[in-house]
Amino acid sequence: MKQNIGIINAIIRITFGFTMLAWATAKIIKRPWRESYLWIILLAAMKIAEGIVRFCPMTALFERYQKQDEKKEESIPLNPINPS
Repeated sequence: MKQNIGIINAIIRITFGFTMLAWATAKIIKRPWRESYLWIILLAAMKIAEGIVRFCPMTALFERYQKQDEKKEESIPLNPINPS
């Protein structure tokens, strides 16, 4: 796994993740029957992990898509009538 986010981005993800985690934990204490807070806790934990590891799977998928798109553009001729 190659790191694909910078240090500032990682710090922002960790900070945002801990903020979301604290908020959702406080809410789930008051209303334990609400499942939506569990999803927020899972998303917050994922953001914290992304910040610590400095790897984001969505960024990796986006970069892979961009590389494939660039390869397709290189193989398409600029002038379809006269390709040379």
